[in-house]
Amino acid sequence: MGIFSDSLDKATANTLTRPLPKSPQAQMRFLVKTAKGTRAAAEALGISRRTVERYVKGQIQQPRPELATRLTDEVRRRWQPRVRAKARQQAATTSGITIETRARFGYTAAPGTTDDARIRLITQHLPPDYAARLLDAHTAGATDQRLQEIAAEGLQEVYFKDRGQRAPGLQVAFTDIDYVELGF
Repeated sequence: MGIFSDSLDKATANTLTRPLPKSPQAQMRFLVKTAKGTRAAAEALGISRRTVERYVKGQIQQPRPELATRLTDEVRRRWQPRVRAKARQQAATTSGITIETRARFGYTAAPGTTDDARIRLITQHLPPDYAARLLDAHTAGATDQRLQEIAAEGLQEVYFKDRGQRAPGLQVAFTDIDYVELGF
């Protein structure tokens, strides 16, 4: 995954209301329940069906480190889908999304202006229409480059152009991203 995809996943995970199951046995039970069977759970984790059954029965207590990571990631991905959907819907329709980033921003503007790219730390609230575009693209499996373009367009309109109040014709380049954090 890319930096934007990971940040959107993290922002969605921050909306959860209950903690994930702690023990591998509880995580495996949850995975078997949501995957609708031990076969589907085994395929999702890349292990045998019998191993899944042993975890559910409590015959195996501690998974290998790489399996523990895959199990936790799979449970996290499936945990509280309605809460996640509600948070995403609210961000896309009413509340918008906040982006905090440190990256290099450059732009093309009228002659005589300074358009040299420089590192900026920007924290900006993007309106629901940009949040909806970001979330829809992420759900559709867009590349990280496409998500970056949508975020750059949103920052261009809201931060640099002040929603059309200044700098008509400004085109912003959003490169050399140090970090990006998104929040609903």
